[in-house]
Amino acid sequence: MADLSQARVLMLATDGFENDELFKPRQALIDAGAKVTLASIKTDAIQGEKDGEKGDTITPDIVLEDVDTDDYDALVLPGGVANPDTMRMQERAIEIISEFMEDEKIVAAICHAPWLLVEADVVDGRQVTSWPSIRTDLENAGADVVDEQVVVDQNLITSRKPDDIPAFNEAIINALVEELAEEDA
Repeated sequence: MADLSQARVLMLATDGFENDELFKPRQALIDAGAKVTLASIKTDAIQGEKDGEKGDTITPDIVLEDVDTDDYDALVLPGGVANPDTMRMQERAIEIISEFMEDEKIVAAICHAPWLLVEADVVDGRQVTSWPSIRTDLENAGADVVDEQVVVDQNLITSRKPDDIPAFNEAIINALVEELAEEDA
């Protein structure tokens, strides 16, 4: 098992996140030793969704305005439909994504979360994957869209759907292991 005890990971989510796309990557990272911080629009509990029904709730650690991207090694963006649709209207959320990309830190987005990457204007010339319904948006933003479980293009990791979470988690953990090894070298 990878030792990510030095890794600091930020997740962004709000109401309507896909339950498994937040909880499973979060747990995999925690199990590997990473410190995971959840940021949202407010610090009240947020509600997930699973199969169109209400899912679990989780209480964010901080609000978007309090995020300092220098404090983190990676950013994970869970999907769902409502979550990224709401989050892409939050100016600070888009700034956070832009800052991670400018600093060439790991940015991982699954399902509908690549909508946020389009909003942040960071997919032009990049190879990505996503949920089928947003692929045209990604193509229109200049991305090379493929239909694969997980796509790693430099610091950008994308995945299609909940079934792909094991491959998504593995890609994030591998990227963090590599990033931390480079910092130690």
